[in-house]
Amino acid sequence: MGRGIEENRIGKMLYITQLVYIKEGQEKIFDEFEAVAIPTISKYNGKLLLRVRPGENDFIEHHIDKPYEIHLVEFAAERDFQNFMKDEERKKFLHLKEQSIKSVILIKGEKL
Repeated sequence: MGRGIEENRIGKMLYITQLVYIKEGQEKIFDEFEAVAIPTISKYNGKLLLRVRPGENDFIEHHIDKPYEIHLVEFAAERDFQNFMKDEERKKFLHLKEQSIKSVILIKGEKL
């Protein structure tokens, strides 16, 4: 029988959550990078599940800096995520990422 979306022949899906902090005034450059990076995800058995740009009043409580964006992405396996990170076309645009992003907190997990 077929397997659920959470499982594949390797094991459980990999979920990546990113808290993205950008440099002030670099929003357009960040959007240029995302215009390349996001479509590339699907080339590697991945899917962008959420891309949230929370407003100031959307935080109920926080003990870290408020991120500019929050991303939730799923990949069929860890190797797919690693291959996405090594994608040659994506690498050509990393200068946009470096110019616009101050820092990223990346959290790896799986569905329980």
